[in-house]
Amino acid sequence: METKKPLRSVERDVEQDVRRYHPLQTLFLVDILRDRDSRPAIFWALGTLLVGTFAYHWLEGWSYLDALYFSVVSLGTVGYGDLTPTTPVAKLFTIVYLINGIVILLALFDRIRMVRSKRRESLAEHQRES
Repeated sequence: METKKPLRSVERDVEQDVRRYHPLQTLFLVDILRDRDSRPAIFWALGTLLVGTFAYHWLEGWSYLDALYFSVVSLGTVGYGDLTPTTPVAKLFTIVYLINGIVILLALFDRIRMVRSKRRESLAEHQRES
């Protein structure tokens, strides 16, 4: 038969876990920015968005906001269809851009997975020690 912990003890344990987990920092990727090995993937992803934004602004004459929007939606593989490349050069650029951009985003997502799983393992180890 399992003994029950007092409610105050459980609340204290949950509060300590939340403090160790830092949910807001996780939401805004602060934990990823602090990891030195993750920075290249972040810079590549941001660079890819910037290249796409400037390229579509120049090739299609879209505003910077529309060009950024199209870049994010396309790399996210959503593709709403409200903006589409119309010139042959822009279509060729989109093919190359999407193939490379999706690979770069996958590398970033893998980096996020690695950092977070490492943190989860260290939290579990800390709980075993307690």
